[in-house]
Amino acid sequence: MIAIPDIISSSIAAEDWEPFEVGEVHMLRDDGDGKLSAGFWRATPEQAQGGTKVPCHQNEIVYIIHGHLTVQTSGGEIHELKAGSCASFLKGSVNTWTVNEPTLEFFVYS
Repeated sequence: MIAIPDIISSSIAAEDWEPFEVGEVHMLRDDGDGKLSAGFWRATPEQAQGGTKVPCHQNEIVYIIHGHLTVQTSGGEIHELKAGSCASFLKGSVNTWTVNEPTLEFFVYS
């Protein structure tokens, strides 16, 4: 990552991905203070091994670049997220994520 006053820029090479709870992540911005983070997440069905409960520790917005996820809320609602889908998750919610095909998402949380 290259830091310039008021601008943070990045590019993604194969070695820039880091292991995550499920799949891998590339952080574009992570202030470390919990105020704002953004990056890319990718996962395959093999990495996810069925549904994974994902607690939301902050408000989060995701945009699916490619792939297919199924997200089930704690209330039982099912949302299919595919390329072009956006979703917003509230802090404190717990949802079950299923990776149906290799997926790449852009996320922002604060």
